[in-house]
Amino acid sequence: MVASADAAVTLRRVRLSAGLSLRALAERANTSHATVAAYEAGRTIPRVDTLDRILRAAGFVSDIVTSARPDATDGDREAKGRELLQVLDLAAQFPARHDPRITFP
Repeated sequence: MVASADAAVTLRRVRLSAGLSLRALAERANTSHATVAAYEAGRTIPRVDTLDRILRAAGFVSDIVTSARPDATDGDREAKGRELLQVLDLAAQFPARHDPRITFP
């Protein structure tokens, strides 16, 4: 899945590089300018096929790069879980100390 900010930045960069307005790109991609604007603003995340269609309408192609997750194995995930439990246990040893009646200047 494409992150909202990544898709938004990519679409805006591509549209401006192509010298297209929101309406012109939307027309070429067979969608509404409001939809393209929502994607560029990060209010909505386009599906991969939709992102590809809009990029192609602007004269670009998308390349997909994949990489293994840092916690790809069960052992990695279990180690992270143990580390989190250790941190929470340590944090519990240092309770927050503050005046329950916090006043502001």
